[in-house]
Amino acid sequence: MPTIADAVRLVTGGVDTHAEVHVAGMVDQVGRVLGTEEFPATTAGFRAALAWMRGHGELVKVGVEGTGSYGAGLARYLAALNGDAPGTPKPGDGAAESIRALQVARRGSVKARTQAANQLRDLIVTAPEVLRARLAGLAAPQRVELAARFRPGDLTSPAEGAKAAMAAVARRHQALTAEITQLDASLEALLEHAAPAGFLTKKGVGPVVAAALLVTAGDNPGRLRTEASLAALCGASPVDASSGKQRRHRLNRGGDRQANSALWRIVFTRMACDPRTQAYVARRTAEGKTSKEIMRCLKRYVAREIYKALVTQARTPAASVPLTPAA
Repeated sequence: MPTIADAVRLVTGGVDTHAEVHVAGMVDQVGRVLGTEEFPATTAGFRAALAWMRGHGELVKVGVEGTGSYGAGLARYLAALNGDAPGTPKPGDGAAESIRALQVARRGSVKARTQAANQLRDLIVTAPEVLRARLAGLAAPQRVELAARFRPGDLTSPAEGAKAAMAAVARRHQALTAEITQLDASLEALLEHAAPAGFLTKKGVGPVVAAALLVTAGDNPGRLRTEASLAALCGASPVDASSGKQRRHRLNRGGDRQANSALWRIVFTRMACDPRTQAYVARRTAEGKTSKEIMRCLKRYVAREIYKALVTQARTPAASVPLTPAA
């Protein structure tokens, strides 16, 4: 007769991921810590970590922190070894990953340009009266254009020092604008190859919105087995907040907030110019729904539509797209 000692010990692993090393820990069925160990964040390190975890018993599952950042490589490695895993990570080896990288650069450029515009505004507020009078009444683009043309003289004069500072900030703003324009052109060219047919013609789906949704779906959108999966991933699935006889749902604060923002932009656009959406809003308003509740419902419907476009339609293979489109 087999004894308890003969039984296979079932163990679970957990990995705290970092840029250079990952720290793995093991526990048994009753939560006892069996050990911890550090491994390099490389393919060889992933292989060594898996062997170490399997050395403690029958490995049931592994929890990985930060599967969208530091833990992405390890998650892909483990998923590749286990084809029936319930959650499949994005592979990060196709057009969607290129779009994600360009988006990161674009968001950084937009943020820096906004900071430059704010700095220029503040410099104008504190500038000497004569200089302030020339710039204060202008719109932001005209301020930038005029300030960029300043050629300051003797910097011991406060007015000339302000001119020098404004010129530097304005030229930075112009350089960032050119950078954003180039990134937008590259994104649009890439989206033409990566997006499903007709996706970019949907009402409310511009390049920025399309890029966010394609990045969320990834290069393997088929891993999202139901439209509810995409809704949850976008933070558009309803969260039950019922109490007693009251039945209601609240805002879902989880999911990919960039994708959630993209759904909001689609809904906002359609509420402004789409007759069907406007009729729906009027009907639900008459039923006593608030604007926020109506928008949450609409985001859920849009998530279903996006799922059908991204997952059930054939995707156009991505061709080679240069970073700087031809003139």
